[in-house]
Amino acid sequence: MMNAAKNIELLIQFALKNHIIEKWDIVQVRNQIMEVLGVEEPFDGAIEEEIPDTPVPILNQLLSYAVESGLIEDTVTYRDMLDAKIMAQLMPRQSELIRTFNAVAETEGVEKATDFFYKLSRDSNYIRTDRIAKNEYWLVDTEFGNLEITINLSKPEKDPQEIAKAKELPQSNYPKCLLCLENVGYAGRLNHPARNNHRVIPVTLDEEQWYLQYSPYVYYNEHSIVFKEEHTPMKIFKKTFKRLLDFVEQYPHYFLGSNADLPIVGGSILSHDHFQGGHHTFAMEKAPIVHSFKHDAYPDVNIGIVRWPLSVVRLSSESKVQLIELADEILNSWRSFSDEEADIFAFSEEAGKRVPHNTITPIARMNQDGLYEIDLTLRNNRRSQEHPDGIFHPHQHLHHIKKENIGLIEVMGLAVLPARLKEELSLIEDVLTGCSEAERYEILQKHMEWINKLKKNYGTKLSKDKAEAVIQKEVGLIFKDVLCCAGVYKVNEAGYQAFERFLESIQCKRA
Repeated sequence: MMNAAKNIELLIQFALKNHIIEKWDIVQVRNQIMEVLGVEEPFDGAIEEEIPDTPVPILNQLLSYAVESGLIEDTVTYRDMLDAKIMAQLMPRQSELIRTFNAVAETEGVEKATDFFYKLSRDSNYIRTDRIAKNEYWLVDTEFGNLEITINLSKPEKDPQEIAKAKELPQSNYPKCLLCLENVGYAGRLNHPARNNHRVIPVTLDEEQWYLQYSPYVYYNEHSIVFKEEHTPMKIFKKTFKRLLDFVEQYPHYFLGSNADLPIVGGSILSHDHFQGGHHTFAMEKAPIVHSFKHDAYPDVNIGIVRWPLSVVRLSSESKVQLIELADEILNSWRSFSDEEADIFAFSEEAGKRVPHNTITPIARMNQDGLYEIDLTLRNNRRSQEHPDGIFHPHQHLHHIKKENIGLIEVMGLAVLPARLKEELSLIEDVLTGCSEAERYEILQKHMEWINKLKKNYGTKLSKDKAEAVIQKEVGLIFKDVLCCAGVYKVNEAGYQAFERFLESIQCKRA
């Protein structure tokens, strides 16, 4: 009991140090956390321990106390629900947070305001920095610039008993999904994560109410989600471009993009309209223009084909209106565009229905010249007998590394690879150092063709460091091939000619 009371005081000191609370809040916060944990008496001594940089070590002590006291079961989900509830006692109400955010934006600028909000999201343990630190990350130099590779190790696996219990729970439609506003302050349950310590900032986009939040498992700096207040499905249309540019106009240090709105080429949540953004420069943004175009109806818009594995039209202009109008024209033209020579078909007949296949992944930013800029990535989700998962999707020979959908983050040049690869790649490194043989491991059988190629090219007497460098480089090159698969126009002369045919179909002419 004494240790729990002392750790409560440590947590309060952490919150004071990081300006989450003020001295006037101490008594109230202490009493609330004591109630949550069933602690009856506060700590009555001096705190001599150094205050940690994150609340995680203190929370872990409090959670262990809760397990020992029988307050919770010792599983990831129950621990997560309790630590979110504890941290919620320190968090400002929505109205207080919004007042502070707006005050900082007014006096110090919007970038300082997002710095404040991002720090709060980390300090409150809403962003799980301790788990994110487990992710593996490296860069690979390619002909398209430095591609970013991450192996996602941050999301903990659920206990099988938890999974069984969750299946027995009655179905609930509240919150409707993981993005809904109703997640703010929500206690969570076995099949829905706790969000007691979750807060959002209101943003007006095209005269509609949206909200800015951070992803609890960030893949890059200030990984943001901007979601619509109303629970409506994802849809790419003219208002999408207006919303994106409205946002980057208000937050010029952030980019903002949308997943495509069709299966296979879309994101994991298509049921709730949202965008993803952040304060990060991807390789795609740095990619140069290979061919420039102009359009007589939009004289103030620069148009270019980007040298990138996926097929990207880059538009930039001082004129927000012209940019939106041209982006909409390109979208609508692409929706119905077919080119048999390039194996692009906008529609197919399936079960007597006309099924659409063409859509766009758009990304907006304010560029270094202070112009509005939108990258329009042309997507097609058609499948074939040869490529049942998708013609413009990672092809089967690459599935041993990446078979998941190519969403917005991958489109821009960051591979989010599955956790299984940590062990598998480590074992392949052992093969290249001569410490082991691939045939011994069932989990390596899907990699055998690749492993044999690596052995032929590099041998099996590499040092451990060299083997690791080789694997990282080769995984990056596979990710490059994955992106090339997703490009509807290939990065060669025939591909550029086909790409130009599409742009000519909407009266774009070489500049």
